[in-house]
Amino acid sequence: MAAEFTDPPVELPELGDAVRYVARQPILDLRGQVRGYELLFRSGPEAVFRGDGDFATRTMLDNAMIFGLGALTAGLPAFLNCTAESLIEGLVEVLPPSMTVLEILETLEPTPELVAACRRLKVLGYRIALDDFTWMPKFAPLVELADYIKVDFLLTGAAGRQELMRHLDGRPIALLAEKVETQEEQIRACAEGFTLFQGYYFCRPTLMKKRKIPANQFAHLRMLEALQQDPLDLTRLSELVKQDASLAYRFFRLVNSPLYALRQEVRSINAVLLVLGDDAIRRVAMLAIVSEMNANQTPELLRMALVRARFCELAASTCALRQGEQYLLGMFSMLPAMLQISAVDIAPLLPLRETIRQALQGAGGTESSLLRWMESRERGDWKRCDGIAQSNGLDQDDLARSYAQALVWAETGLHSVS
Repeated sequence: MAAEFTDPPVELPELGDAVRYVARQPILDLRGQVRGYELLFRSGPEAVFRGDGDFATRTMLDNAMIFGLGALTAGLPAFLNCTAESLIEGLVEVLPPSMTVLEILETLEPTPELVAACRRLKVLGYRIALDDFTWMPKFAPLVELADYIKVDFLLTGAAGRQELMRHLDGRPIALLAEKVETQEEQIRACAEGFTLFQGYYFCRPTLMKKRKIPANQFAHLRMLEALQQDPLDLTRLSELVKQDASLAYRFFRLVNSPLYALRQEVRSINAVLLVLGDDAIRRVAMLAIVSEMNANQTPELLRMALVRARFCELAASTCALRQGEQYLLGMFSMLPAMLQISAVDIAPLLPLRETIRQALQGAGGTESSLLRWMESRERGDWKRCDGIAQSNGLDQDDLARSYAQALVWAETGLHSVS
């Protein structure tokens, strides 16, 4: 009897709508490793936030406490924007100090009450970050307490950053460059002394003329093509998997992991194929192949691929799109960054309908609506999210819940392939 294949249920607490209006942006180090996430909040699906900042922060703190920071950040530090009220009145103390970085917004005045609150929170073990920081003498007391200083790389020129460095005078503060959009900006930030980065340079390939896909990755693309046959040619597929030891290893890891909930362990490629069935084979193999393609890149790219794929699949069921195709679109949308090849060059090689290939290359329309919404969500571009949802008749509550479920599901998948 074939073993059962199911995605494990994702248990989410019963919360209000606000918890679902959270996005996260990764913070990376010099090696491309994720060191934390900034959690971005909005109060609900409306196009313009109509509450005040204190309400937003209160709701965010409540949601983070109930939902659990670990579920939102994979156990990494959470960077949270804080109002003066949340700091002075100690509202942030509901969060674990070891996982929480308190961001002092650039709009806050460094009053004696605020400085005293930050000093007390530091004693409790919280870390302090100064957000969108530019040097002004009045901020000196907060600089003395800061663990991180975040600088908007687009708005702050080289002269302003140099002035900041002079005032820091060798203090042991981690410098974080925000809105780093290109590899050139990341290189410049490194040269200036920044060690942490927040932006999307790592998702944008550095294109090279006539760049060729490496032989092993080309073989993986051929395997993806074989996976689209219906029914699958199990003999051919088995031989393809056996030719790649690394892929076969990942295949076994995935199949026998909790992610796929098999009732018995399988120990041969042939047994894997016979036990799973065509749909499960496609899912497991595609995940293993994409993780192998990402071997030389930051793991965050694979994490984003998993979140996008699962989100597009879940949300597709609510808007009459094909779930399998949307899963592939979400997963393959990260291949250009993984392989450092443009979407225009790689799309023709992928086993997709022409409409989905066009969506992968940035075309608009219904087929690409979920991916475009997800990309906007990653950037915290709520206005664009709203526009995409409204123009395509998508329900914001359904989309936001699918996103929350995809985050949790992706972490399980990432642990299975790491």
